[in-house]
Amino acid sequence: MSDHVSKEKRSEIMRSVKSTHTKLEDRITKDLWAQGLRFRKNTKTLLGKPDISIKTKKKVVFIDSCFWHGCPLHFKLPKSNVDFWKNKINKNIQRDIAFTDFYKSNGWSILRIWEHDIKSDYPATLEKIYLFLRN
Repeated sequence: MSDHVSKEKRSEIMRSVKSTHTKLEDRITKDLWAQGLRFRKNTKTLLGKPDISIKTKKKVVFIDSCFWHGCPLHFKLPKSNVDFWKNKINKNIQRDIAFTDFYKSNGWSILRIWEHDIKSDYPATLEKIYLFLRN
């Protein structure tokens, strides 16, 4: 299937993709806050700027999009500029592994949530994050 927009328009669209405060992150953090949890979002002093963090409990949560983080279930390699995208997504996957290893080896608890988990069963995913952060 070919792209429905021009190369220039696709480039513009991809540049506009946000890396923080996405709709999914905002929905999750708003609901967690409403349940009484207190945390920081996108803490710049922590490696990888976790989406949610509680330094005093040494807990971090990363919400990974299926495209940008190479979800094994849903990632589809774009048909154009294939080498660029393979390299880009593989680097993202390796970076995610390195961040996970860093936190675990330094005594932190880390939870990674896939975008599709939030979309397919929001209440259960929210509860999973809540219990992880609370305990």
